[in-house]
Amino acid sequence: MMKNKRFVAVLMVLLVVCAILAGCDDKAANTASSGSPSPSASGSGAPSGGRTFTLKVWASQDDQEITQKLINDFIAANPDNTYNITLGVVGEPDAYKTYSEDPAAAADVFYFPNDQLRDFVRAGGLYEVTRNKNDIIARNLPAAVDAASLDGSLWAYPATADNGYFLYYDSSVLSAEDVQTLDGMLAAAEAAGKKVFMDVSNGWYIASFFLGAGGTLGLDANGVQTCDFNNANGLAAAEAIKAFTAHPAFLTGDDAVFKGGLGGSVACGVSGTWNASDIKEILGANYAAAKLPTFTCGGQQVQMSSFSGYKMVGVNSLTSAENAPAAFDLADFLTNANSQVERFTARGYGPSNIAAIANPAVQDDSLDALAAQNVFAVVQNDVLGNYWAPAEAFGAAMEAKDYSRPLQDMLNDMVSQITAP
Repeated sequence: MMKNKRFVAVLMVLLVVCAILAGCDDKAANTASSGSPSPSASGSGAPSGGRTFTLKVWASQDDQEITQKLINDFIAANPDNTYNITLGVVGEPDAYKTYSEDPAAAADVFYFPNDQLRDFVRAGGLYEVTRNKNDIIARNLPAAVDAASLDGSLWAYPATADNGYFLYYDSSVLSAEDVQTLDGMLAAAEAAGKKVFMDVSNGWYIASFFLGAGGTLGLDANGVQTCDFNNANGLAAAEAIKAFTAHPAFLTGDDAVFKGGLGGSVACGVSGTWNASDIKEILGANYAAAKLPTFTCGGQQVQMSSFSGYKMVGVNSLTSAENAPAAFDLADFLTNANSQVERFTARGYGPSNIAAIANPAVQDDSLDALAAQNVFAVVQNDVLGNYWAPAEAFGAAMEAKDYSRPLQDMLNDMVSQITAP
């Protein structure tokens, strides 16, 4: 009996020593959203050498080239391991929708916008980021960290601080004074025989009017979306949207329509940093960017607001124990300072990493315009999935000049759908 007790005691000591040694290698274990511990990974750098990992990564169609380069760089930086990494095409706006259709078939590592964070966390779709958490927090802008956090936990790796929008314009057509007001730019564009572009049937952009008029989107105590876009201020904003879309100089469409018309039929348009490099190439010396204009709302000039958002990289909580260590390391690599600088150089994305922001290579008028607009922006964290389709339907009706129903009735229907439990 005594021998057994001694054996158990020795075994306990050995287990404690092993735990301490493991702790030195695994600075912190990530935790799955269900609360169960995830497979550990080394605190810095890649997992231990001589292993084979298989991962699936999602990125948008436009980001395939830069993401593949970064994946290749990650593989090259860790030659002791073998990585089989497949890159698929799923853009950030579609990340949660695609994930929810088949979580087990979803990517192990993927980009997504911060407004999808609540959906992912509620679905148990993400590993909580606990490993190197203090380092991740220290190296990124506080607002980006907040956008990647929920209920005191960090759920993703911040990747950009630029998921917002502002105005691009052709300075040979419009002056800096013209673009201060929507009325001014419409008048100047019409006089020049050109168009003012904005995708009003996109819920992201149409919010500029409602938020600028003082409208709010939030969550009640039960986590249900709240919205007051159908009050008196909302009706005034809707009247402004109606007037804008009815103007002869108004033009809508997607990015291809906008960029295709620049330097020709289009004088200016609302978009984001992802188009900066293309627009700079198109406009050349006439390239210019500014915050969104003011617009006439209830007889007064009101500053257009916007959504400010952040993109991040998450790790699928269903990633296997064998592959999770590499998934954590790849997510960390894709969002480090060097990778964010490379993404800016290739695609114009504004970094969230503080060191990347300070890099002399990260300079652009579009980031200055975004910073000026962000003063008037609203963070998207409390915008749920119920918002988008009703807002887009209202915008589509305005673009189609469908005035068959009173604006107030249309707003009431929109808000009732947005706030449905």
